[in-house]
Amino acid sequence: MRVNHTYGRGGALAYPAAYDVHQAKVFDRCEPTTGIGPFMNLVTQAMSQEPYASAKRVLWIADNGSSHRGKAAAARLTTAFPNAVPVHTPVRASRLNQVEVYFSAVQRKALSPNDFTDLGQVGNRLRAFEDRYNATAQPFQWKSTTSNLDDLLARLDRHAADHPEESLPRLAA
Repeated sequence: MRVNHTYGRGGALAYPAAYDVHQAKVFDRCEPTTGIGPFMNLVTQAMSQEPYASAKRVLWIADNGSSHRGKAAAARLTTAFPNAVPVHTPVRASRLNQVEVYFSAVQRKALSPNDFTDLGQVGNRLRAFEDRYNATAQPFQWKSTTSNLDDLLARLDRHAADHPEESLPRLAA
């Protein structure tokens, strides 16, 4: 007997999140879509709480997603929150943003396997994961140190000196 499998899509949720790297605290939202509105809702959620509301400066490190890149997005952020400073990771380098480590944990620990019957279940699972994460998490410990980076740069300089034909120009900022 031949049986056809039918698959019904149940929709999707947008899951914008912000991660405080010093306190290992996550701010997240379940939104019906992505875009400027959901991103600004997330920013407002975080920036309306202490210590961010009264901080002299709060760095918002973001990838180059369309809702938070460019001059218009930076102006929108700093107009709404003058103490917010937008910082963008290089293109194709969002792994430098620590919230990506959190998203990896969400995928592995909260969303796999993805056996949800509706979006309400997904939202509930995400909120429960955020609550547990915020209660138990510690800031991520980077394994690389500044001395590791200095050593790497010194090795690259030595290699460039020994092989000038292979050298690429470097920009310092």
